[in-house]
Amino acid sequence: MSDIQRIGILTGGGDCPGLNAVIRAVAKSAMNRYSLDVIGIEDGFLGLIQNRFHRLSNDSVSNILTLGGTILGTNNKVTPLRHPVEENGKVEMRDVTDRCLEHIAANRLDALIVIGGDGTMSVASHFVRLGINCIGVPKTIDNDLHGTDITFGFLTAVSIATDALDRVHTTAASHHRVMIVEVMGRNAGWIALHAGVASGSDVILLPEIPYDLKRVCDFVRHRSRRGKRFSIVCVSEGARPKDGQQVISHYDPTSPEPIRLGGIGQKIAGEIEALTGIETRSIVLGHVQRGGSPIPADRVLATEFGATAIDLLMGGCNGRLVVMRRGTITHIPLTEAEGKQRLVPLSHSLISAARDIGTCFGDDVDG
Repeated sequence: MSDIQRIGILTGGGDCPGLNAVIRAVAKSAMNRYSLDVIGIEDGFLGLIQNRFHRLSNDSVSNILTLGGTILGTNNKVTPLRHPVEENGKVEMRDVTDRCLEHIAANRLDALIVIGGDGTMSVASHFVRLGINCIGVPKTIDNDLHGTDITFGFLTAVSIATDALDRVHTTAASHHRVMIVEVMGRNAGWIALHAGVASGSDVILLPEIPYDLKRVCDFVRHRSRRGKRFSIVCVSEGARPKDGQQVISHYDPTSPEPIRLGGIGQKIAGEIEALTGIETRSIVLGHVQRGGSPIPADRVLATEFGATAIDLLMGGCNGRLVVMRRGTITHIPLTEAEGKQRLVPLSHSLISAARDIGTCFGDDVDG
């Protein structure tokens, strides 16, 4: 049995349905099974930098299974490796890892449970190399964390996106329009692929498959000539045309990822309408996909991930990431997921199935 007595837990990166379910599973398993003290770290790594900690109890983590967001708060702009520090009236970006280590020691934390995506796991891996035991739990609605077949939050995001796509079918059919729904997916098109197939979208545009606008327009025209006077397009925010670039919404120099994507749906809508003469509208789902209560599948997955994280820690594991592989929950080194993304392979069976039923991906493979 491990000699660990006191642990910290934080949620890093963007919010995600199921975060509270993991917090609940981690805290209750730690307290009820292993009699550990559990300390909540507020607002991700920002709380670790600023020494904002508070003790969790069974009462404080009860009745949060169904809640969206995170009761601990989170932050997707802060990393200890590059944090703004003001000195002599000037702000400089510095590595404040030493400050985090001091706060971990001052609060007598024996280990950290870190819930987040690739950026969060990269920082956790840095702490592991410095002697801090971290167990990671994979979180991202984009489902793009390397090493795991699925992350909690993804299925809820797909459900939300699918519902939106279902709803625009009726207005598209009534007005004989092309309706474009832009979903999240910076470099990985998992949400667009799954929601697009689930909703019967006519066109699915992914970051992994650069599209040819002419092929998309030809496909829409062909549908119209066959009496299908509307088309539904599901597009990832990170999709781009052949020999073109992703559409950038704005730059945020305060963020570890300063480039913010967005606007591809509006861009494509204008181009399709101009080239086909068919009225085209676009919708951006944005943060709607992150919000609200997690669906049952994500509540179950988050609970299993959280309980497994504590069992790994108390079983003597160090620097591991809880993952799902081929339907089984297991674990890998945190460093294996560091700085990597899990993209949709072009050979994925769902792409093949979608092509077989006539879905257009805007590339040369489409007929």
